[in-house]
Amino acid sequence: MRTQRRPVTCLLLAAAAVSGAALASSHREAPAISRNPQVDATDFYMFRSYEPGREGFVTFVANYNPLQDAYGGPNYFALDPDGVYKINVDNTGDGEANLTFELRFDNALQNIAIPVGTETVAIPLRNAGQVFAADPATRDNLNVRESYTVRIVRTTPGGASGQGFLRNAADGAIRFGKPNDYFGTKSFPDYEAYAASFVHNVQIPGCGDGRVFVGQRKDSFAISLGEVFDLVNIANPVGAANAETDDLADKNVTAIALEVPIDCLTAGSTDVIGAWTTSELPRTRSLRRRPSFESPEKTSSSTRQVSRLGMPLVNEVVIGLKDKNRFNASRPADDLQFATYVTNPALPELLEILFGVEAPDNFPRQDLLVTFVTGIPGVNEFGFGEMQRLNVTIPPTPRNRQESLGALAGDLAGFPNGRRPGDDIVDATLRVAMGALCHAFPGAFCTPEDAPAGALSFTDGVRQSSRQFDNGFPYLTTPLPGAPSN
Repeated sequence: MRTQRRPVTCLLLAAAAVSGAALASSHREAPAISRNPQVDATDFYMFRSYEPGREGFVTFVANYNPLQDAYGGPNYFALDPDGVYKINVDNTGDGEANLTFELRFDNALQNIAIPVGTETVAIPLRNAGQVFAADPATRDNLNVRESYTVRIVRTTPGGASGQGFLRNAADGAIRFGKPNDYFGTKSFPDYEAYAASFVHNVQIPGCGDGRVFVGQRKDSFAISLGEVFDLVNIANPVGAANAETDDLADKNVTAIALEVPIDCLTAGSTDVIGAWTTSELPRTRSLRRRPSFESPEKTSSSTRQVSRLGMPLVNEVVIGLKDKNRFNASRPADDLQFATYVTNPALPELLEILFGVEAPDNFPRQDLLVTFVTGIPGVNEFGFGEMQRLNVTIPPTPRNRQESLGALAGDLAGFPNGRRPGDDIVDATLRVAMGALCHAFPGAFCTPEDAPAGALSFTDGVRQSSRQFDNGFPYLTTPLPGAPSN
């Protein structure tokens, strides 16, 4: 649909509407996954490690279980022991996983009981006393011990496969401890140190050494949720980058962080890799008549994929509502079925209808294909399919020099060449969606005339930068406590 060109004020209103649709990252982005938050992937990061001395590694961080209120006791936010959580890596460009890191969790009840009169009674809480980081014996006060295994699965294009478990470099064990969530400052007087003791040095079969951490973190995404979904009640979408309130500032999330040597990922055959995270649930589940803590349901051994996340915001603002569940169950190799959503996106046309703004008209949208489906020529072009792409030959940018707009600001070590925690993917995606590449590279994919709003500096008004994160693994910061100090 084409209309006459509208004044800049209409363009700004439409830009705000784009931000409203985009800013939820992948928190509850599809109808089916909203029923299963424990296996809902919220954000996925892939970048060359910028911690000093770790430049030879790639860090993956997959966040799950969105919108955690720190005070959410008594059960808090353990991951699903029936679920399978995966980080998938493609190093041949066929949209299939050549390496998969597969995590499975166990939440073991210790069944702490105390004397009550003449009876011994199981306690109703997840801990029976304080836990001190410097005193491992106090972990006996925890009523649930959370742990997990990580299996690496290799698959070649010919179909041959191999597998093995990551092992703790300290003792050779294949099971790793996971910290309990941050119940509060009384339960955990020094949670930061307690959680740090669960950063494990690991031996990766066929790869060498790496690191792994799984645990609760401060939610790494930032958004003014209330204003966005109140008919985009943002004062100025081209105003200050910190003019709005971050409504996730009081939320936590559960992070799966894995650091892997670069040579392990590329197999020595490519400078670019692709990656995405997925989760699976048992194919069949039925409620038990007498559920227990360990077994509330009967489940099948076979699983089905229920969540998928590579590039941020794709299922939110690109895939049509009718296909969001199907996208979550799909793989990059089959993404031709979704191509029309990228080449002829509906959202800009909806904005034109709703707000009178002229949408970009460079159909098929080659600029969006490059961003989401094929990679940027000369930077991270690689295969076909929606996934994050990372050119591992581009050196990491130190934290204090990172540009939050990544490649749009000349920092090629950032989004969309992978994604770092401090990359402002909302602002970057807003600008690309409205045609920024038509202005930045006129004639390469489109022209400035194709995108009248493409030169505007859109922002959701919530700041995202590398300085909001740690300078070392696992990069995401200590979660918020369920109860503060008195």
